[in-house]
Amino acid sequence: MPVLPGAPPVEITLRRSARSRRFSLRVSRLDGRVTLSLPLRAREAEAMAFARSQEGWLRAALAGMAVPAMVGLGSALPVEGRLLSLTAGSGRSVRVAETGLLVPGDPAQAGARVAGFLKALARERLVSASDHYAAALSVAFTGITLRDTRSRWGSCSPDGGLMYSWRLIMAPPSVLRYVAAHEVAHRLQMNHSAAYWAVVGRIYPSWQAERAWLRSHGQSLHAWRFGGD
Repeated sequence: MPVLPGAPPVEITLRRSARSRRFSLRVSRLDGRVTLSLPLRAREAEAMAFARSQEGWLRAALAGMAVPAMVGLGSALPVEGRLLSLTAGSGRSVRVAETGLLVPGDPAQAGARVAGFLKALARERLVSASDHYAAALSVAFTGITLRDTRSRWGSCSPDGGLMYSWRLIMAPPSVLRYVAAHEVAHRLQMNHSAAYWAVVGRIYPSWQAERAWLRSHGQSLHAWRFGGD
């Protein structure tokens, strides 16, 4: 993988495309991955010269990314839009209390235990929301899969399988419900046409605000590291 030298060095993924007519740089808002698109016959040396010419913009964009943070006792982590402090707890399960998130067991495993708690809670909330919007549209889906995706918050397969990022559970509940509505709406329209957005508007009228929240704050949900994730 080509690297732009400097402090720090920046890895650049080259993506050749028949549709590209010029060089273009993109920094993923989700994970900071840098992609340089180039025409099929362009030389790599020319592509990297273009990257060097845009180095100031590129490093400024990367500097604005959310800084990764390791989850552990003492951390303050968003759960359903609320910032909760992680403190040592008793018993066998992670639980939400007035004082924050109580995490039992070995402190070294706190991050992994919290990740398990969040995934279980995400499944519960996303199944409920998906069922609700499917009933509203009189459609069905074949199942729900949770993943730690970097490029999308959800998807709907042609056979009706729904996929969601479990990190949605850290966002405000309205954002999670919007994503569920967004994906369930694809059971009627497998596209992003005006007809599709009309379906979304029927079941989630305020979708523009939630979409804007994800665009502005979504990348911060990917900054949290749980150990082993």
